[in-house]
Amino acid sequence: MGQTLTLRRRQSLIGWLFIVPASVLIFVFYFYPIVRALWLSFQTGVGVNLQYAGLFNYQRLLSDNVFKLSLTNVFIFLIIQVPVMLTLALILASLLNDPTLKFRGFFRTALFLPCATSLVSYAIVFRSLFALDGFVNYLLTALSIIDKPINWGGNPWTARFLIIIALTWRWTGYNMVFYLAGLQNIDTSIYEAALIDGASGVTRFTKITVPLLKPIILLTTIMSTNGTLQLFDETMNLTNGGPANATLSVSQYIYRLSFQYSPRFGYAAAISFVIFILVAILALIQMRVGDTR
Repeated sequence: MGQTLTLRRRQSLIGWLFIVPASVLIFVFYFYPIVRALWLSFQTGVGVNLQYAGLFNYQRLLSDNVFKLSLTNVFIFLIIQVPVMLTLALILASLLNDPTLKFRGFFRTALFLPCATSLVSYAIVFRSLFALDGFVNYLLTALSIIDKPINWGGNPWTARFLIIIALTWRWTGYNMVFYLAGLQNIDTSIYEAALIDGASGVTRFTKITVPLLKPIILLTTIMSTNGTLQLFDETMNLTNGGPANATLSVSQYIYRLSFQYSPRFGYAAAISFVIFILVAILALIQMRVGDTR
């Protein structure tokens, strides 16, 4: 009995030796910065000259038109881009899950590669494609779809459309992989039975694929919502928030407040916690809606 307890203690000690270093790193680099940022959000001042100001930073948000515009921008991206991207990813996953399709591996890799592409590289390519004298305008003009070149980055809505296209191109394949993984776990006999009963491809997709992938659809929806509300890379590299802040994201605004303008770390921290609360609320709503229990 004594030897058994000693063995259990040794196993427990070894387990803690593996857990403690990771736990310390998580606390130091994750939880402590969150607590520090929360305290910082109640302070005001320029640079490191900060003093406690209570809820001043949060009250300031209510009259900050730039913050309201940046929040509107990310919600436009969220409402338009996320449903389009996830629907497209789900359709592509269903098509590429067909065992009779040739070159499945090639198509899967080709669709996944954009999310592994260097952000700066693909931003340069997109800016070139959508330039005033770029390939997109040339193609649309040659097809007589437009009469004159479109200044994609000079109009608020075309600039937003450019961000939506870039996000969809980059992240559709990433979400498609999740759906493919889920489809691998669906018994093929279910589809075979539906096919024998005369169900069409659309019926099999809407009545079998979508319901059985509901947990994964919920997961990708929450991740995409989280990523969109914290959007930074595309708006920074493609449009730099322009024109006239029409594509400015909240994260980019936080970056400007912290490192481009006179440093207002307290106000930037307050904005970041508002986004944190929004992400938590939206995730909770999505989980409540998606939880069939």
